[in-house]
Amino acid sequence: MAQQPQPFDWNHAKVFLVTAQQGSFSSAAKLLAITQPTLGRQISALEKQLGTTLFERTARGLLLTPSGHALLEHVQAMDDAAARLSVAAGGHAQSVTGKVSISAAETTAAYMLSPVLSKLRQHAPGIMVELIATNESSDLLRREADIAIRAYRPTQQDLIARKLTNIRAHLYGAKSYLQGFTKRTCPDDLNDADFIAFEHNDMMRDELHKLGFKLAADNFPLVVANHLVQWQLVKQGAGLGFMTEDVGDNDPDVERVLPDMAAFEIELWLVIHRELHTSARLRLVFDFLVEQLGK
Repeated sequence: MAQQPQPFDWNHAKVFLVTAQQGSFSSAAKLLAITQPTLGRQISALEKQLGTTLFERTARGLLLTPSGHALLEHVQAMDDAAARLSVAAGGHAQSVTGKVSISAAETTAAYMLSPVLSKLRQHAPGIMVELIATNESSDLLRREADIAIRAYRPTQQDLIARKLTNIRAHLYGAKSYLQGFTKRTCPDDLNDADFIAFEHNDMMRDELHKLGFKLAADNFPLVVANHLVQWQLVKQGAGLGFMTEDVGDNDPDVERVLPDMAAFEIELWLVIHRELHTSARLRLVFDFLVEQLGK
């Protein structure tokens, strides 16, 4: 008779997840309110059951082995599912109260988060959201915000990040403005066009040069520090500017400047401090955003 596999110990999986997130046995044991030897025994038991090593000890702390990385993906999915189940069971979301601050870029806040936060209000009416619409990266380590949506993956070990989706951006212009350019097949056809720079003129010009545009300072008569204002200027025919595909393609007043030009691909990440991830209200909001915005 074939040997039956041992039942999987979910407690060991939870210990593994917290240890992987914290990066050390001592921090994980403190967070789980157990002793470090007890935590070590549970990790050893899990490694024995799986027949593989999950962590390597280095001078910088614990590092996941390839097997550990593979297991982490599955255990994280289990943990996310369990959190959603606990929220759904017994109207738990209705009883969670308190303030949650969310930092996001202006366009993300205006076009992506607005409908989601309306749903969150219905899902968890006790949550009060402070939405920080800024193009600066709020410092989560200094608690300038509880949760952030960023266009890059953070590298700090004290932060937890979940990739939400990839968004695409294009160069747009008002249809009325583009009527003055009868030929629009390549960047050279737009060397006389006006561009609306966003904050750092040189940065935008450098990116456009990479795409084949030959532009000078005179091509940038307007520089703004607010992306929503920049977009309104584009719509009014003041010049050309970038916008995400889901917004630009659905606006009847504008069109892509060069339809055949490849889009800018931008990753969106949801980020939270590790210590705050254990808070019921923050975890609820974090998981809700992953569910609504993740693709």
